[in-house]
Amino acid sequence: MTQEEIRVGIVDADTKASWAKVSHVPAIKDLPGVRLAAVATRSERSAREAAEAFGADRWYSDPFAMIRDDGIDIVTISVKVPAHRELVLMALAAGKTVYCEAPLGCSVAEAEEMARAVRSHHTAIGLQGRHNPAVRRAAELVSSGRIGRPLSARIVSPTFGFGPEIPVAYDIFNRPSSGANLLTITGGHTLDLVEAVLGPIVEVDARTEIRWPLVKLTDTGVESVRATADYVGVVGKTRSGAAFTAEIDAGVQLENIRFSFEVRGSDGWLSLTSKHPYGFQAGDLKLTSNVLFVEPDATAVSGGTMETAINVGEIYAQLVRDLRDGTYRTPGFQHALHSARLIEAVRRAAERGERQNITSYTLEQRRLGADAVVNQRASQQGKQR
Repeated sequence: MTQEEIRVGIVDADTKASWAKVSHVPAIKDLPGVRLAAVATRSERSAREAAEAFGADRWYSDPFAMIRDDGIDIVTISVKVPAHRELVLMALAAGKTVYCEAPLGCSVAEAEEMARAVRSHHTAIGLQGRHNPAVRRAAELVSSGRIGRPLSARIVSPTFGFGPEIPVAYDIFNRPSSGANLLTITGGHTLDLVEAVLGPIVEVDARTEIRWPLVKLTDTGVESVRATADYVGVVGKTRSGAAFTAEIDAGVQLENIRFSFEVRGSDGWLSLTSKHPYGFQAGDLKLTSNVLFVEPDATAVSGGTMETAINVGEIYAQLVRDLRDGTYRTPGFQHALHSARLIEAVRRAAERGERQNITSYTLEQRRLGADAVVNQRASQQGKQR
């Protein structure tokens, strides 16, 4: 990338209610060297309104037209999961860098298809919690041996969502075919944080429950049948030998939400906490420990930016560095594929009542990041030609 600014186009940057509005847009605005070049929404009116409100150069009511725009370097996919596949494959075919929200696809098969299509392109997956500076510092405390050998961890991950009452727009979360539910969203972010701090998960056992089989749709008063879990309990083991428990609990009142990630080692302990309604994937995290540590780095976006943009901003900052330096350090679609396989293993464990072994990654792939391995190979082959 040689131009001064890297230009981003966001699919589904709606002004009324969208994840892009509270995360991607403010993150891009606060980062130097990045510009919101275009937005695409479902209609001309909403697209025009979004472009005006967010300061985008152009607007589109057709996301595929935006993807084909030569003035876009990064295409950000921030729509509901069932629409990811078609948009992602189109963007990759157009030669774009693609940042997609998690989960990547509705199934492992979809994630595999999109991961295969990456080739030498840069990609990023929206598992942004691991990018938080406090999480990175916690991972350093563990890997450096400052708290000794990691023995166990206890994770409490509540969410206000997926409760007994939801808007009609969120009824999609009740249907397994959508690929978007408590396990794949909150569970995916939670398990990714476990791996960010403690290393690869190698075994999981799980229990899921549907505590509200009938859910009231607040817009209409109609009841909808819930066919996806609103409680997930995971017991697992990491390659480092640490055992962990993760309680992923839906329908928790906002005033009672407190996320915690507590690690006990042979020589000490550490804790990551947050009270943000969106959990580990949004907002800043507080790190405490009984051993001395260097304070976490400052976030890439300023403290004045809304909290939901903090970790998303970290992804954009790393992705921009990769594009400028020709590196592949940003966790991308191979990382997303691993996450999909891990989530599927948890689902199988709960469904069958049997412990599942995780064998999708080798230790070396997980350490380097499979995206880096694949793309470094592609780069080497290009040089040989």
